[in-house]
Amino acid sequence: MSFYIHNPEMGILLRELIERFEKESRPDLHKKVSITWVCYKTQNPEPFSGIGAGWLENKLIYPASVVKLFYACAIETWLQKDLLVDSTEMRRAIADMIVNSSNDATSYIVDLLTATTSGPSLKGEGWEIWKKQRYLINDWIRSFNWSEFKSINCCQKTWGDGPFGRDSDFYGRNNNNRNALTTIGTARLFEALMTGILLTPKATNNLKRLLFRSLDLMTRKSNPDNQIDGFLGEGLIKGTKLWSKAGLMSEARHDAAWFITPQGMTMLLIVFSEGKTLAEDNFLLPAFANELRKWNIQEKTLST
Repeated sequence: MSFYIHNPEMGILLRELIERFEKESRPDLHKKVSITWVCYKTQNPEPFSGIGAGWLENKLIYPASVVKLFYACAIETWLQKDLLVDSTEMRRAIADMIVNSSNDATSYIVDLLTATTSGPSLKGEGWEIWKKQRYLINDWIRSFNWSEFKSINCCQKTWGDGPFGRDSDFYGRNNNNRNALTTIGTARLFEALMTGILLTPKATNNLKRLLFRSLDLMTRKSNPDNQIDGFLGEGLIKGTKLWSKAGLMSEARHDAAWFITPQGMTMLLIVFSEGKTLAEDNFLLPAFANELRKWNIQEKTLST
């Protein structure tokens, strides 16, 4: 059972949009895009109160930097449980990981979460202990017993050039141990965070502040890596409030967004797209956001 109520009309709209965008020189788009889309009636919705639809939303996909959303929630959880000591350096790393999507900051955060470090290959007992520690984030995810979290994998650092040494070994043969998320799993975490049931109010506010994105054109122009242009935020209109975490690499362009329209309706939209061509496509994610933002949950129809 999903955390949202399935709406057939929304499902039809998703399918029609995918078919339309596929005809616009995106062959086999229906196989290369995964979506979870949920709408809520209020600006401050209760959990499990949304209606929505999905497309291939249980498909495991390499998440690129979207996984940093999970690591940010994990580090706040560790702090709540007194498993880590808060520090200025840790806060700097969390901010750089979410605001600037820094891989170096993410590497430091994963080290803190798992009490591991990168380095040369390990063997024997040391290797077994290291691997067990690296799976601590997955152990935390599994502890929720949420069906949306059943198969996801969040145990790897994020890279610019790629892993080396023990990190490369840990990726496994044919990279079968890479990070893997689904859009519905990402959506479930995002809803739990934004509705305040995942973390303490203080921790929730900390992360919401870092995830907030300004749609102001001048602000975006001053930062080419703004996580808006080429992503879902670009398809939203002035006056929309946006919280998001994007992911981009040579074979993927993803975004996870929670936004409130000027009319006061809240939406949760997760879009993962795979393949080199879609990774270079700056128009697809904004197009999805632009079309789906028009849905009016009150009327259950598209607004004009």
